[in-house]
Amino acid sequence: MGLRIKAKEATAIINSLSGGVVPRIGVQHITVGRKLEIEAFTSALDDVKNGHSMVKFWIGDFGSGKSFMLHLLNTVATKQKFVVANADFTPENRLYSNDGKAVALYSTIMDNVAIQTKPEGGALPTLLDKWIEQVVTQTAQLNNIPLTEIREERYINLIQGNIMQTVNEVTETGGFDFGVVVMKYYEGYIKNDEYLRRSALKWLKGEYRTKTEARQDLGVREIVNDLNYYDMLKNFSRLFVSMGYSGFMINLDEAINLYKISTANMRAKNYEKILTIFNDCFQGKVSNFFINFAGTKEFLENERRGLFSYDALKTRLETNKYETAQYRDLAQPVIKLVPLSHNEIFVLLKMLKEIFDINYNVNIDITEDDIQLFMEEMFNKPGADEFLTPREVIRDFLNILSILRQNPGADKSVLISEIEISDERPDESVLDSIEEFTSGQINF
Repeated sequence: MGLRIKAKEATAIINSLSGGVVPRIGVQHITVGRKLEIEAFTSALDDVKNGHSMVKFWIGDFGSGKSFMLHLLNTVATKQKFVVANADFTPENRLYSNDGKAVALYSTIMDNVAIQTKPEGGALPTLLDKWIEQVVTQTAQLNNIPLTEIREERYINLIQGNIMQTVNEVTETGGFDFGVVVMKYYEGYIKNDEYLRRSALKWLKGEYRTKTEARQDLGVREIVNDLNYYDMLKNFSRLFVSMGYSGFMINLDEAINLYKISTANMRAKNYEKILTIFNDCFQGKVSNFFINFAGTKEFLENERRGLFSYDALKTRLETNKYETAQYRDLAQPVIKLVPLSHNEIFVLLKMLKEIFDINYNVNIDITEDDIQLFMEEMFNKPGADEFLTPREVIRDFLNILSILRQNPGADKSVLISEIEISDERPDESVLDSIEEFTSGQINF
């Protein structure tokens, strides 16, 4: 077999895709048909490396590969020494709120921070340790203290002073409390106080709910909340860059959940936050920062509930009027994902068969002709043109492979002929009929 893939990646790919979700690792092994998008993204990464910031909207139908695209972007970005993080919008996670839903999004982002050596997330403690180690080494050099002695408790105040100084240099809003918490994190490390370290990490991840509790544990005045979490993300971006990373990239998926917010005023507030982020990035108010949103065409273009309902965003996100199917503009903020061709899906299924065999150490009797027959059965079914998605094709194909692996005597031609497809797309149109509270909507 020609495919070079780690066993861990093969397992992640097969298990995730069988469950209808995108694997967190290994997506580069199953990438087809996205060459132009990746080239455009790589070019944008180069700009962000050089101090610019960027916002991209990845738009496609349900099951068209938006989530897959975001995970692929992570792989590309981490190889170029970006810190990355993923989060999904949900009914409990959003960009703006006054009831903890915005800081909940922030907490999810910080939980999922990833680097190339920790691609599955949970890298924040690793990054903090690395940054503190840099400060410790610099302090030892500046003060002619041997590295074998600098971590002794008698030098803790010296180290903490340099931590605060360094934090002040790279942060803006909220830098003082941020610095105090990082000092406490170091103190917990030196004094072997695991509770103090956990408390500091809890604060940095936005998990304190009251200022009183944070003050008792850490002696700080503020906590990360719905109003200041965005400032904290920008602080972390600067911190990561000061450590030698190229920048901080955040992927926000399932943006349809902003579209689903029932009150027009709250939706507008969330869209206003997107506008703020967009303007900050393109006006140079933040550096080395890259945010990707993934959503459906409805989320973008619906003029009653989507981004186009907010005039200031509509003017910024309308498609280049000169763009055609032949001549695409992949430099614009909105990138519409073109469906995979039948040939590309064929190549993808061949890859998946090989990965399946590697994962289970088998050689399933599925030929290229069988794959072709499977595709003909899928795409010739009534309604396939309207609502068949790559997600369903992949899952059905893996299901057949799974049956054949466990039942070697099964007739593959019968399995293929029994394929049925269904419309898995959620019906969002019903939302347009819902009466809403609309007062206070803001459009600039």
